[in-house]
Amino acid sequence: MAHGAEHESHTGLIWKVFGFLSLITIVEVILGIYKPESLHLTSILGTSPLNWIFIILTLVKAYGITWYFMHMKDESTWFRRSIVWTTVFLICYLATLLLIEGSYLYEVLSPYVKWDY
Repeated sequence: MAHGAEHESHTGLIWKVFGFLSLITIVEVILGIYKPESLHLTSILGTSPLNWIFIILTLVKAYGITWYFMHMKDESTWFRRSIVWTTVFLICYLATLLLIEGSYLYEVLSPYVKWDY
C-alpha cells in the first residue's frame, strides 16, 4: 500500500457538470418544442437564430464534456488549445458548409417540393 496516496472524490464536480449539461439540454428541448416565431421565422447569416442557438449550445456542451470528462482541464495549456481550437474550427466549418449547401438546395428544389413540415 502506497503511503501518502489519497483519493480525492469528484462527486460534487460530476453533479455540477451533470446539472450544467442537463440545463443546456433542457433549454434546447424547450426551444425545439415551442420554436418561438421570432427566433424561427427570421434569418441571420443564412439560417434562423434558433438554429444558431442550437449550434452554439451544442458547442458549449461538447466543450464541457471534453473539458471535464476527457480530463482536458489537467493538461498543458497549449495541448488543450490545440485540441479545442481545432475541433471548434472544424465544427464551425462543417456548420457553415451545411448551411450554404442547405440554402442552395432549398432555393433549387423549392419550385418542385412542398415544404409543409
